[in-house]
Amino acid sequence: MTRSSEYRKSYLFRQVSRRAGKALTDHHMLRDGDKVAVAVSGGKDSLAMLHVLASRQAFIPVQVRLLAVVVDQGRPGFPAGELAEYIRSLGIPCHVESITTVKDGPWDQTNCFWCSRVRRKAIFSVAQRQGCAQVALGHHLDDIVTTILLNLFYHGTICAMKPKQELFDGKITIIRPLAYEREETLIRLHRTERWPTFDRDKCPQDATSKRKIVKQLLRQIEGHNPDAAVNVFRSLQNIQTAYLLDGSRINTVPRDHAAARDVLNAA
Repeated sequence: MTRSSEYRKSYLFRQVSRRAGKALTDHHMLRDGDKVAVAVSGGKDSLAMLHVLASRQAFIPVQVRLLAVVVDQGRPGFPAGELAEYIRSLGIPCHVESITTVKDGPWDQTNCFWCSRVRRKAIFSVAQRQGCAQVALGHHLDDIVTTILLNLFYHGTICAMKPKQELFDGKITIIRPLAYEREETLIRLHRTERWPTFDRDKCPQDATSKRKIVKQLLRQIEGHNPDAAVNVFRSLQNIQTAYLLDGSRINTVPRDHAAARDVLNAA
């Protein structure tokens, strides 16, 4: 893709592309000669990431190759062939990996964690077989913030998804070029660019998942403080360690509120 074709894109696309470029630069996501496995589910986020990475090739000072990876988990209604054909029409090579996700029972009873784990494992497997050092995932700022809150509320840990994260002793590096982008912007971008929709049949678990609950809570908070999500994201670079608890002093905090209060006061 040339610079002239880039500037024929919408102003909104160029904004998203520039922020992705900043994320790529800030976190040193790409090196010269890298081959990147781009995970494409067909949703707005992964399609935006694919288009942005393709467009950035005209700007970045290194040469990289893209390989789109579509994981067909056997979910009813998922148009894997149609998605792969669209990706190839953009001049981007595409690999379709067919796997079986459901162990027992129907799709609407499949555990979200298990489904995600199997899909991620398939992407890593393709990346290793195809010689890709990086795996690009379409997570945006809202995904990262939601993960932080999920870990706080449901797991009692302070943990997040990093824009760049090495796994398996550096054999695979996850990169998230859309780490600085808001979900609402990607929704508008999808409409503006008139990209096709390939996730028409949503997972039946989407409406009731813990992630959905936390996202709804975040939206409510943003109604009172529009900067809430961005502040949570920025908090990862502003950790006041002097005010964190010494975990060695509190072995177990009772679930009963009164008992928990007594333990914390005693600490």
